Amino acid sequence: MVRRGYWINRIEKAWQSRPIVWLAGVRRVGKTVLCRLLNRVEYFDCELPRVRQQMSDPEGFLDGLRGKRVVLDEIHRLNNPSELLKIAADHYANIRIIATGSSSLGASSKFGDTLTGRKTDVWLTPMIFSDLHDFKNMDLPHRMLRGGLPPFFLSDRISETAFQDWMDAYWAKDIQELFRLERRFSFQKFVELVLAQSGGIFEATRYAAPCEVSRPTITNYLSVLEATYVVHVLRPFSRRQSSEIISAPKVYAFDTGFVCAYRGWDKFRNEDLGYLWEHLILNEIQSRIGRYSVGYWRDKRGHEVDFVLGRHRSAPIAVECKWQACQFDDAGIQSFRKRYPKGINLLVAHDVSRTFKRRYGGLEVTFCALPALIDLLIQHYRVEGKTASGLASE
Repeated sequence: MVRRGYWINRIEKAWQSRPIVWLAGVRRVGKTVLCRLLNRVEYFDCELPRVRQQMSDPEGFLDGLRGKRVVLDEIHRLNNPSELLKIAADHYANIRIIATGSSSLGASSKFGDTLTGRKTDVWLTPMIFSDLHDFKNMDLPHRMLRGGLPPFFLSDRISETAFQDWMDAYWAKDIQELFRLERRFSFQKFVELVLAQSGGIFEATRYAAPCEVSRPTITNYLSVLEATYVVHVLRPFSRRQSSEIISAPKVYAFDTGFVCAYRGWDKFRNEDLGYLWEHLILNEIQSRIGRYSVGYWRDKRGHEVDFVLGRHRSAPIAVECKWQACQFDDAGIQSFRKRYPKGINLLVAHDVSRTFKRRYGGLEVTFCALPALIDLLIQHYRVEGKTASGLASE
């Protein structure tokens, strides 16, 4: 088993601030393996009936764990997981618990507001750049094609059935148990279309007919996918200027392996690498900065910035993604900065080995590699005195 150093450190730091850590993420992203690799933990698999029986008396169960570090894996199998965790946080201050479960549990009534202020959320994303070091495989095209779920990444060959098996388990164990959706065909057809069209502007009406459901149902399906981490919905960055796109979101698939599978790709053209590179950068940013900190920008003339970080009155950070630095066109950022002149501009390219700056008229753009991007963002937030969900793990 590979020790994913960044994530282990992230959990250890989370435990320093709160007694409960909720480890979220899609199935097969590596939650169980990661928990088992933590030092000095006692592991409980809540899928086992005998384990659930032990927890039927929460106080009796917790009395025997004083001073210990505990993993409660698949905690959604309990009838009332929030009750156990609330008792632990309020009455057993020297117990540290990490809980994992269905990716949608955090959006359900079984895991509600009773834990506010008692837990720290850690979202385990598909493999990030530091994970590639830990797995000793820095082949980015391999990461794009196989995806960032460790069992898929480590496999010599992934069959189409592997992705379908994952989708079947997702429907049965995540969707049906907590959302009780009907019309399996319609939902899975929607998922396939969204994954295949990842990164595009989302218009619900385009999906209604092929999925044989209404537009409101499509909107509900998208909310379910977002709640379960299967898609990331990027809202347009806007301060309500008439020339901007202000409402249409962009929807990205959670993992490049699924994008490739549903597009039928087994090898890449150069433009495919650029497209998937954008997904890897988004995954990296969200793993460090947070899920809801990233948007995009587009005006009605078609000028666009891939990612914009910034909310409310802060100076927005503009991030452009190119597989090769020579592909960069400054028109999008130039148009963006005419409206929002303050903020840093970053171009992230695969073939940049050393960070440098280049001027385009009065516009300064910093060219950097993917690892350097995170360092620049952390430095920026530190200087600005701001915090973001992922930055606690520096």
